[in-house]
Amino acid sequence: MDKPKGNIAASDEQLYEKIVDRKTVFEGKVFTVEVRDIELFDGSHSRRDVVLHNGGATIVALDDEMNTYLVRQFRSPYEKVIYELPAGKVEKGEDPKVCAIRELKEETGMEASSVESLGQMYATPGYCSEIIHLYLATGLTIGEGRPDDGELLQVIKIPLSQAVVMIENNEISDAKTTVALLKTARRFGI
Repeated sequence: MDKPKGNIAASDEQLYEKIVDRKTVFEGKVFTVEVRDIELFDGSHSRRDVVLHNGGATIVALDDEMNTYLVRQFRSPYEKVIYELPAGKVEKGEDPKVCAIRELKEETGMEASSVESLGQMYATPGYCSEIIHLYLATGLTIGEGRPDDGELLQVIKIPLSQAVVMIENNEISDAKTTVALLKTARRFGI
């Protein structure tokens, strides 16, 4: 077996990067892009292109029969319809749990008597600051959804065990949805 390359025993201090200069090259509604000149521990310099994002929240709605509720919607970057959990962008200063509860109501019409954290995940740590907060909603009551303007989606009820199979078959490929559903499945022994 080949030996791993690099200094595996490097201390955290040797891994940190010092920002020498930063320049904003794009400011949009959802994110900002920064170009950073960084200095490494050994004194060498490199460049980092970083997408700055307020973060997001997603929520697994799980009913008493172990069904979950996904949304199907067209996603422009992939030019296709995909399955996702209800989710949205956290506004500046907003509690991510409040965001998740809001998105559950807007996208599915559901409210929950219990909402608990499943942790968080880094969406794409190589270039984006987005942190997605994951939640589990139980004790559901069903109402009427009110998606945002320009947001077209279908709500789909799927047994949690079937959603896990869909992940394994790449029918569900969205990262936040995959992580949150698998954490939920593990919690319930699926």
